[in-house]
Amino acid sequence: MALTAAGVRFVVHEYEHDPANTHYGDESVAALGVAADRVFKTLIAHLDGGGEPTVCAVVPVAGQLDLKALAQAAGAKKARLADAPTAERLTGYVVGGISPVGQRRQLPVYLDASARTFETILVSGGRRGLSIEVAAGDLVGLLGAHVARLARS
Repeated sequence: MALTAAGVRFVVHEYEHDPANTHYGDESVAALGVAADRVFKTLIAHLDGGGEPTVCAVVPVAGQLDLKALAQAAGAKKARLADAPTAERLTGYVVGGISPVGQRRQLPVYLDASARTFETILVSGGRRGLSIEVAAGDLVGLLGAHVARLARS
C-alpha cells in the first residue's frame, strides 16, 4: 500500500458493504459510527479552460462538491463531474471505493479545507466497505494535494 511505503501512519476500518446500498458515503458513516463531516468522498472531475484536464476532489460526505470552487482552485474556467465508467477507468477503482491514494494514474488531488479541522479523516481504501483513517496533513504531503474550500452544504 502506498501509505505504508511512504511511512504514513493510518488505520484501516472495514465494514460489511450491502450490495443494494448505493449511498456509499452514508453507509460508511453509519457503519463506522463517525461524524459525516469527518468522512470524505473521492470524486473525479474534468476541468475546462486551464489546469489539469482531470482531477480528484476529496470532500466531506456531509456536503457536496462545489464545481465552481474546484475550477477556481485549479485555475480552470469550468469543472464537471466525470461519469462513473470514466472515473473507474482512470483510477482503477469502482465507484463507492475510489481512493485518493494508489490510483492507476495518480490524478492531481484537491482536498476540502475542512479536513484540516480534524486530527484524522477517513477516505476510501480502494473498495466498498474499506476506509482508511489518516491525518489530513499526511495525505496532503503524500499526494501533493491542494487544499481549498471545495464543499457546500
